[in-house]
Amino acid sequence: MKFAVIQFPGSNCDIDMLHAISDALGEEAKYVWHAEESLEGFDAVLLPGGFSYGDYLRTGAIAKFANIMPEVMRFAREGKPVLGVCNGFQILTEAGLLPGALIRNDNLHFICKTVPLRVENAETIFTNQYKDAEVIDIPVAHGEGNYYCDEKTLQELEANHQIVFRYAGENPNGSVASIAGIVNAAGNVLGMMPHPERAVEEIVGGTDGLKLFQSILTSFKEAYQSASK
Repeated sequence: MKFAVIQFPGSNCDIDMLHAISDALGEEAKYVWHAEESLEGFDAVLLPGGFSYGDYLRTGAIAKFANIMPEVMRFAREGKPVLGVCNGFQILTEAGLLPGALIRNDNLHFICKTVPLRVENAETIFTNQYKDAEVIDIPVAHGEGNYYCDEKTLQELEANHQIVFRYAGENPNGSVASIAGIVNAAGNVLGMMPHPERAVEEIVGGTDGLKLFQSILTSFKEAYQSASK
């Protein structure tokens, strides 16, 4: 399986993401610069954390106009895996690939620590290696990770089981309904504020994030085997 790690000016978690795929997962991953216009040959797209375009205007607001974004949208339309972490989540909401918005943390401070997450839906292509209600420890590092949506959208997310992760216990940023990660209605686009790519090795504190990438790989292999029959 071949993963594209999109690099924007200001990305700073792209190296972590590439390492998670190539070293921890053992699959192929390559950087794709934001000015490129093709994702041919790739099977999944990863939008890493950081401060794309310096977070000018709003986080992710300029990145959505990058040359590569029409290809990211094509991937989403075709049902291929698209994962946005932290700034990547912000970009996905700005681009309209996920509902809602990410706003300033309630306490107006940058948060950097490991937090417990509860897996709310273990039946997605991103979570099939977890168990429902499993609690995992994943680092967060953001100043604008407070997920917001209106009541109607929240009801739709709940009804469609699109809320994939919630903060377990303390809500670190004020996100509505303690939401930490959501998928689109089709289930192939995931946005989350916590950083699973920073939790793939015991030496850095744990491997709870590795199952997310293993889930993507498992789903890909199952889909490939089904197509081959």
